[in-house]
Amino acid sequence: MPAAVSPERPRSGITRLTGCRLVKGNTLVEEDLWLSSVTGRILRSQEVFYEHQAAPDEVIDLGGRIVSPGFIDVQFNGAFGFDFSQAPQDPISYRKGLKELNRRLIGTGLTSYLPTITSQKPDLYHSALPYLGPSGAARDADEGAESLGAHVEGPFLSPTKNGIHSPEVLQSATSFADLEACYGAHNLSNIRKLTAAPEVGNMTSIIPDVIKHDIIFSIGHTEATYEEASAAVAAGAKMITHLFNAMKPLHHRNPGVFGILGHPSTHTPFFGVIADGIHLHPTTVKIAYAAHPEGMILVTDAMSLAGLPDGVYNWTNGDSIVKKGSNLTLDGTDKIAGGCATLLDCVNNFLNWSNASIPEAVRAITITPAKMLGMEGVKGSLNADADADLLVLSEEVDGEGRRLQVDQVWKFGRLVHERS
Repeated sequence: MPAAVSPERPRSGITRLTGCRLVKGNTLVEEDLWLSSVTGRILRSQEVFYEHQAAPDEVIDLGGRIVSPGFIDVQFNGAFGFDFSQAPQDPISYRKGLKELNRRLIGTGLTSYLPTITSQKPDLYHSALPYLGPSGAARDADEGAESLGAHVEGPFLSPTKNGIHSPEVLQSATSFADLEACYGAHNLSNIRKLTAAPEVGNMTSIIPDVIKHDIIFSIGHTEATYEEASAAVAAGAKMITHLFNAMKPLHHRNPGVFGILGHPSTHTPFFGVIADGIHLHPTTVKIAYAAHPEGMILVTDAMSLAGLPDGVYNWTNGDSIVKKGSNLTLDGTDKIAGGCATLLDCVNNFLNWSNASIPEAVRAITITPAKMLGMEGVKGSLNADADADLLVLSEEVDGEGRRLQVDQVWKFGRLVHERS
């Protein structure tokens, strides 16, 4: 890799990436990028060079490769044997396992995520959530992927659209106090997103209280009609969890949850799509994207079995999951039990299923989830002052189509992974 190093002057912690194409908006822009490992942010190049006369420690020529913001997964249950839905038995071991997971995730291009807990008994939420809140305050690149806060997927779900969520632990809330009792009032600051069925109990009327606690409400695992889903959006629901999965299908006389993508753009929620080739047909993904391209967020719904060999594995609440290739099913059934794909797999699938450009596809795992999380300009961006979480990507084209590869991963302005 061509690099120029200046040993004479004190190190500034600044790196200049040149010879690259930056993902900005829906285009690839030929432009240099300046990073600081001191602040962990992207710098204003003109200001750094002309006003402060600071020189970079390194100038790295990327040879025309693509630079993208780091990937963000807002529905991620675990990987490499680590399951967020399992209670910590030993705090020291749990923290160690979580750190190891975060360091391994970096190699997949995942720089930030929402650790997701499925429907469980209250005692598990009380014990696990203290470890799963936002983790990037120290801005330590060596920690690997960063939690942006937990996603609690349940237990306030429809018992007829529970998927693999154990029906024995599902609840119905009548007031916000029921949520506090379930998750622990002291844990609410660690929760960033809640998935619930708006028609169950008094959940729609509780949505404003959820939002007041800076928690994003997402519609999911639901029997909601179009009217019920619309009422949830009017109350403040901001997202749909894994669109099409675990909800009423589109019907010509009742469009169901999918129908709210036809709302005016100012009231249209974001929506998650699992583009692993198992959860949804490619055409279904294209239909969703065409309905609201600015709102589509690709998610993995990855389980702890991602990265492990095929076999039968114990899961929570006494259930077992069968892993066969990328297919996970609840033992003894044909129910899909989460995913094994990476976000890179999902974006490559979407590239080949659609006519989307690389920047358009990458938006669905960078700027769009950042917008949904209220972190636009901090995460998912290559603009000045954003966190310097970014990827160097190469593009391959063969008989099977287009494919992106992650060559480098940078976290808080430091190179933390390079493909061998």
